[in-house]
Amino acid sequence: MFGKTQKHFIKPSSPPIRVAIFVLAKARSTAALVVGFLLLIPLRALAQQPDSAPDGFLETLNTGFAAIVNVLSDVFFFPVGGENGFPLIVLWLIAAGIYFTFRMGFINFRAFKHAIDVVRGKYDDPHDDGEVSHFQALSTALSGTVGLGNIAGVAVAIQLGGPGAMVWLTLSGLFGMTTKFVECTLGVKYRRVLEDGTILGGPAYYLTRGLTHQGMGSLGRGLAVLFALVTIPASLGAPNMFQSNQAYVAMTNLWPGLPNWLFGLILAVLSGVVILGGIRRIGAVAEKLVPAMALLYGIACLWILLVNLPAVPSAIGTVIREAFAPTAVAGGIVGTMVQGIRRATFSNEAGAGSAATAHSAARTDEPVREGIVALLEPFIDTICICNLTALVIVITGAYQTTNSELSGVALTSQAFASVIGWFPVVLSIAVFLFAFSTILSWSYYGVQAWTYLFGVNRLVIFKLIYLFFTFLGPIASLSTVIDFSDMMFFSMAIPNLIGCYILSNEVAADLKDYWQRLTSGQMPTSTEQVATETGPH
Repeated sequence: MFGKTQKHFIKPSSPPIRVAIFVLAKARSTAALVVGFLLLIPLRALAQQPDSAPDGFLETLNTGFAAIVNVLSDVFFFPVGGENGFPLIVLWLIAAGIYFTFRMGFINFRAFKHAIDVVRGKYDDPHDDGEVSHFQALSTALSGTVGLGNIAGVAVAIQLGGPGAMVWLTLSGLFGMTTKFVECTLGVKYRRVLEDGTILGGPAYYLTRGLTHQGMGSLGRGLAVLFALVTIPASLGAPNMFQSNQAYVAMTNLWPGLPNWLFGLILAVLSGVVILGGIRRIGAVAEKLVPAMALLYGIACLWILLVNLPAVPSAIGTVIREAFAPTAVAGGIVGTMVQGIRRATFSNEAGAGSAATAHSAARTDEPVREGIVALLEPFIDTICICNLTALVIVITGAYQTTNSELSGVALTSQAFASVIGWFPVVLSIAVFLFAFSTILSWSYYGVQAWTYLFGVNRLVIFKLIYLFFTFLGPIASLSTVIDFSDMMFFSMAIPNLIGCYILSNEVAADLKDYWQRLTSGQMPTSTEQVATETGPH
């Protein structure tokens, strides 16, 4: 049986298959085994192309992936409280946000102005360790969260949960701000700074070093390895392949007939130019790209609201009313809450630990300060951009369409087109920019997970694999690969939040100390630091 499978598996028409088999056959280390596994993942997608897939091995591979996805899906989305109850993973994420918000004394509200001051550079010190500025770290993390979830995810939430889902999405975003604060504070506190100034950070590092500091070294190392192992495949699917695929779909609206392989190649090359330059180049691109794409999308949404200004109060009233008395929604008020909270947690990634990786590279010697910067992410991503999308969909009545085939991006596009016919062009450009920025930021998350497991010497291997998946996105069928990647993404939240719970008292103590120094005037601004260094003239 193995001989027959191997014969099909290495046929000349399937070069990626031959490469994967070679790597697995020569594997003498865990790194080689992981590389082989990662090369096998896209074969599942290729297997769904009618003329490209050999049978035998790929059928087994398909069955294996589907089995893993089904088991994890049954666990993560187990409805707590009955058939229409909250999915377990959603409760896990929102419970963390509520707990941390109370434990940290509502820092998401208290520190909001200070967060803006820090991002503006008021407390910057160029002598601190780090590779990027506060604003670049924030932009990098936002480039990973501000994406298709803000366009397609909101539309799905309104379709399934009604306009009232946006109230619960907003509340979830507020709680998520504190979760981001906790994980990003830990990301800076327990990062590693190499001799050349390179930063190694993220959940894998604070799970290892933080829990060791608490006398739980074995637990910390186990959680860290688990986090890194699930982050690598998580970074390849939805944040990479799916984004590449959706960017291609958006561009075909502008250039019908655009070859998928050509677009995949161009996008992989563009991504590679940035990714191979590391976090400094990613941060430099993100600080320009994120404000530009958010401004483009925001202006388009605000224009639609301005055109329909008299209807805005009514739309807001509909959202609030339907949050507590939903009509024609499966599951009633619980169904509305589930959709809103679910889309918020998936959109801003609070609890997954991904943003902690980006913020760990910030140039600062104050971990709490960077955590305060991070709490701006869910506010921008969920409370601002998601709600703009929601108001556009509600105010134009697009969510009431009788066309059942309209969903996600297509539904949002219809809302845009209802005001100005060429507005879907703006949306297509926004989708491309959102997708491209997500590909860039998640490459860094994968890089940090890979480095934790295997060191920096084999880093180029992961980057090339990542870019191969970018190229593959517009070409291959995605369903099971994306589902598997999603399950890995949800898995990230398990070890990450366990560590955050254990270390939360430590974070609370650090916050108390920081806040006392800030409010008592013991924390010099950048201007005061320069004046001290230069002395009197």
